[in-house]
Amino acid sequence: MKFADWFPYYQGIRAEFGYNSEMDQEAAKILSDMIKKKALDPKVLKKKIKGKNVIVVGAGPSLADGKALKYVKKNRKFVKIAADGAVQFLIENKIKPDIVVTDLDGDPNALKKAEKSGAVMVVHAHSDNTAMLKKLVPKFRKLVGSTQVMPFENVHNFGGFTDGDRSVFLAEEFGARKIVLVGMDLGKKIGKYSKKKVKDAQLKKQKMEAGRRLLEMLAKQSQSHLADTARRPIKGFAPLAIRA
Repeated sequence: MKFADWFPYYQGIRAEFGYNSEMDQEAAKILSDMIKKKALDPKVLKKKIKGKNVIVVGAGPSLADGKALKYVKKNRKFVKIAADGAVQFLIENKIKPDIVVTDLDGDPNALKKAEKSGAVMVVHAHSDNTAMLKKLVPKFRKLVGSTQVMPFENVHNFGGFTDGDRSVFLAEEFGARKIVLVGMDLGKKIGKYSKKKVKDAQLKKQKMEAGRRLLEMLAKQSQSHLADTARRPIKGFAPLAIRA
């Protein structure tokens, strides 16, 4: 998604949640400065995704019902993009993610294990995570930087707001043939893999609803075949029932 097309959506998010665009921009600059010698070209993402079938694994409560695990294992040849906390779910079940999209509030050990196993880390900078950027980015060997505001050198804007919907925007951006959502419930319940500590549950739910709206918008213009395994599929995504 072009930045000019994305920015009006970001402005709506900024207004809804009270974010400071200057602070978001400063976070992007901090990440840009940190990764000058370890930044990956986004072409590595295109190579992994273009023309492929992709599973985006979110950290929703449905991960715990056994169906999600069975589906991911059954479709091992699909490219697996893990949204932050979902990394822990995959690692615990001995599944290697191909790409991890994270703003670093998931389990640090799981994130490091994923990177060590060969996953491409797409690390997001925003105004609330500069401390985690400084703590964890030095521990990664290579990564792709991302932002929700104006791109900087080595820090890109692929669209999206939460780790989950950013994962889908990224898959769309790099030409996935098919995108299947697993564990992307985006409802009123917060999954155990979603975040180590949720300080404000209501705010978390509000963010998930914002992510749902963005994916509904993306579905209207997507070039990929979209499917959703959630009980309440996102509008524009084909319902996909999976059995335990």
